[in-house]
Amino acid sequence: MWQSSDPAHAAGLRRSEGRVHIRAQRRWPDATTLRHLALHIPNALLSLLVIVVASFVLALVTVVPVYGWAAAWLLSGVLALCRPVGGPLLRLLYGLHRPTTGELARLRPLWREVTARAGVDASAHTLCVEESDAVVAKAAGGRLVRVTSHAVEHLPDGELAAVLARELGHRAGAHAWARLITHWYSLPGLHAWRLLRRAVLQARRRSPRTAALVVPALLVGATVAVILSYGLLLPVLAAPFLMAAAARGAELRADRYAGDLGLAPELTALLHRTADNGKKSPGLAAVLARLLASQPDHRARLHALEQYGAKRP
Repeated sequence: MWQSSDPAHAAGLRRSEGRVHIRAQRRWPDATTLRHLALHIPNALLSLLVIVVASFVLALVTVVPVYGWAAAWLLSGVLALCRPVGGPLLRLLYGLHRPTTGELARLRPLWREVTARAGVDASAHTLCVEESDAVVAKAAGGRLVRVTSHAVEHLPDGELAAVLARELGHRAGAHAWARLITHWYSLPGLHAWRLLRRAVLQARRRSPRTAALVVPALLVGATVAVILSYGLLLPVLAAPFLMAAAARGAELRADRYAGDLGLAPELTALLHRTADNGKKSPGLAAVLARLLASQPDHRARLHALEQYGAKRP
């Protein structure tokens, strides 16, 4: 395990040996990314429907035509991916900050070694810190590499390097990009659903009789919109399970990426540190929780890393 954050040399990591350099390997969307994008197409279509309806209303009070508002929404996702705009926007949305002097002194040598092993330009990504007690942060998207303050302050060097390697793995497979773009294009539909739910609650509070007529109509309209977006009711019911499976696949691929960089022992130690050893209640609820979980079971992750047991540098 790495125990030192000395910029010149990290104990236990021989910089002259064990370099992997996976430049020739995939740097494009992998299978899990493509599945993630495909599963979120209906969400984007539902959001587009919301935007079109809103555009008709806005076109009545502004000089911008309907297609102008719709085109602006479509182009906004591309703008969010641009580094000069996307970086500050994502830091604001997720509450991230640039590393302090002390945090940067801890992160920089580890990040440089991880990117050197992968054959990646370290300056092409921006390190950001999230104030959180969690060990691992969710991928932020764009070119941001997101770590938690708890990880920076408490993890040994090797395990912190494994966290950084997994973040790099998410970017190598375009997982973070896919999460960002699907989240962005799902926002109109999500906000429309929240407004609908709020309207239903207010209608029930103000006039139960009116709600008895309005609420079913709104629910039927929302159901029709969802079914039209997804095509069939069965895919609607299956979508959450398929999305969760795609998310778990992305996490396992990020684990393998870290393993390819020779960090399987450190990642294994991290998984043991974060494993939930409490007793899990059996039954249908537990099965559904596992099927809807976005994180793989730690035992499955440990089993996948066993093949790298002899690759520790």
